[in-house]
Amino acid sequence: MAAHDAWALVCRLFAGGTPVLRAMLSPREVAALSVLGKAVRPTVVDQSFVLCPHCQQHRAQVWGDGRGGRMCRCPDCGPVAVEAADGAALALDEDWLHQKMRLALGIESRDGIDDLGGEVWRLGDARRSPVLLARDLARVLHEPALLDRVRVAGGHIRVITPRPSTTRGSPFGAGVEWLVLEERFMFYGGGITFIPSTPAATPAVANPAAPVNGPFSADFKWATLPDISSTPIRFTDGQAKVFEALWSFKGEATTADRIMQRAGLDSAKPSDLFKIKAKDKGKPEPAAQHAAYVALVVTQQRAGLYSMPCAAGALA
Repeated sequence: MAAHDAWALVCRLFAGGTPVLRAMLSPREVAALSVLGKAVRPTVVDQSFVLCPHCQQHRAQVWGDGRGGRMCRCPDCGPVAVEAADGAALALDEDWLHQKMRLALGIESRDGIDDLGGEVWRLGDARRSPVLLARDLARVLHEPALLDRVRVAGGHIRVITPRPSTTRGSPFGAGVEWLVLEERFMFYGGGITFIPSTPAATPAVANPAAPVNGPFSADFKWATLPDISSTPIRFTDGQAKVFEALWSFKGEATTADRIMQRAGLDSAKPSDLFKIKAKDKGKPEPAAQHAAYVALVVTQQRAGLYSMPCAAGALA
């Protein structure tokens, strides 16, 4: 799914805070560039060292070859010619990110963006709630005075950061809501959309299709995928079990046997549950179910492995 890959790339570039060599992008990330538009721009990086153009495994120093060209010496490949494109890099337009995040959260345009230092920004106030965007959760946790600087009477604070590798649950106390960038927002229609959470105090689920686990509902019987369907997509019990099993592996690639065993199903591989039967061809529901599987599940056919990237970092 191009929109999912595009948002994943935006989050990766923001979390890193530095340009990324185009050669380091995966094929799916390269394909996603076409939908990102002005969000990502070409940039210039220090080209005294480059990633080996041949193996793309080692960074090597660049020097002139005496004939107007450039060379590098890779530990594995030896001397390798360096072309101008080998240093091509991409950077996130963070002004674009800030503005689109403000729109997604309904922040009034008259509120400016304040740079609080240390790669933390106050995007403004959304319904009397100050909104902070930080590149690193640890930065805010280690300097609680940042929260005191923006706190307002009668309003809680929202802190948005990329997903860290270790923190689980809610790292802040009462009055501070933590929003994980990768999970609570998505790229849609050239902009950013906010994914609201289901209120914890609600004793019953008002909307059974509401996204709880990434794009999935709590029971995995629904998925909200605007790029595929304008309404939530409903799955069969078997399909929901497949998605729940894939989700449990938290984005790691695994075999069909393990997935189907965990799902408690007899089929040979996950895709069997999403095949469109002859009698269902042309029907919108089976087509949407199949499209959802194709968009969410990555298949490594030669290795016989399956993974669901949107489940990376899912809580146990």
